[in-house]
Amino acid sequence: MAADRPIIGVDKRVPVAKAIPLGIQHFMSMFGSTVLVPFLTGLSPSLAIMCSGIGTILYLLVTRGKIPSYLGSSFAFITPIAMVASSQGVGAVGGALIVTGLVYVAVAGIIKVAGTGWLDFILPAPVVAPVIVVIGLGLSATAVKMAFFNGGYDSGAPFSYEGFAVAALTLAVSVVFSTCFRGFWSTIPVLIGVLVGYAASCMLGLVDFQPIAEAAWIGLPTLTAPTFDLGAIILIAPVAIVIIIEHIGHLLVVGEVVGKNYNDMLPRSLLGDGLSTMVSGFLGGTPTTTYAENIGVMSATRVYSTQIFWYAGGIAFIVGGFCPKIEAIINSIPTSVMGGVSLLLFGLIASNGLRMLVSNRVDFSKARNLMLVSAILVVGVGMETAGIKIPVGAYEIPGMATSAIVGVILNLCLPKDTVADKTYPAGEAGGDVPVKTQE
Repeated sequence: MAADRPIIGVDKRVPVAKAIPLGIQHFMSMFGSTVLVPFLTGLSPSLAIMCSGIGTILYLLVTRGKIPSYLGSSFAFITPIAMVASSQGVGAVGGALIVTGLVYVAVAGIIKVAGTGWLDFILPAPVVAPVIVVIGLGLSATAVKMAFFNGGYDSGAPFSYEGFAVAALTLAVSVVFSTCFRGFWSTIPVLIGVLVGYAASCMLGLVDFQPIAEAAWIGLPTLTAPTFDLGAIILIAPVAIVIIIEHIGHLLVVGEVVGKNYNDMLPRSLLGDGLSTMVSGFLGGTPTTTYAENIGVMSATRVYSTQIFWYAGGIAFIVGGFCPKIEAIINSIPTSVMGGVSLLLFGLIASNGLRMLVSNRVDFSKARNLMLVSAILVVGVGMETAGIKIPVGAYEIPGMATSAIVGVILNLCLPKDTVADKTYPAGEAGGDVPVKTQE
């Protein structure tokens, strides 16, 4: 059973024969979201895949292989990038992304000097845990649309019974291999689920083989040199603040999953993400960010070794940069298959947030904790699932960032001790014996 499966730690080594399929599993998990961003913004999908591989490897180098994370295309930049790409070209997008990466680097430097002690003050467990839940459940609408509507992310697509059946099969196979198998097979449930779902899709006629037949075995992506335009920079670069908030949230999730405190590694983590985005800008690719999908894979497999992410990054670099045929095969996987996997992965992220509430013994008899968690969950999940973003000039603040901001403000403003938070000794007012709890 999954509970009996040994944990493969961050610093552990995995035999190559096992590391390759584990790396492919992480690659498959990020593929759909990473290619969606360039598809919506007019950039190159192949280049986005290649840059995600380069960015992940660069991130691992900067963090000295201590943080297991994969960097893929960031959704937060979609609107401004689409605007700049259509009016000023891909080169202007690249120049703006280079400046965006410099914003990451500057913030990383400030945090390095100021320290990270402030994180524990403004981001206690009653704030962080529900934000983690929001990260998972906020993506639930996307996962459901992918699973129920084989046409893709558009909620206006007709319901597909074949797609739903394939998604259900993919989910079921992933769950069974994760919980009922031991050894190596229990570490690649997502990959097995995708393969079984893809085979079923082929039998149901859901796969278009024409693009695969037309794709070349060897090819190179089209690179675009950056140009620097002040208007494009002003439109794109400030979005970095939203991504930095998201980045901190993801880093806290990773720490909760693997059982490590990565607060001291935050400057290096942000630096790695910033340098990755800058490299994408120089090549004409998409901005990068740490990926929740891959965090979900770690939670499902209990394999945390950063060695696997070196393989995942290398696979992405080769497929995106040099092998259009393999890219076409992967791109032919129906959306419903990836939706079935996403239902599991996004749910696991949310579950880690709930686990954090339990492990930190957050006391919900205290009105302060109750109000914090309630406000964060409703604002974040509500905005994300409804697709609502707060417009601020030319920018939009998504639900995850908004819920984090709400949580931080409430945590700083609400008094620590109130009458409503009084803890009664055993026998009084139905109370229990007080225990040490997370404020």
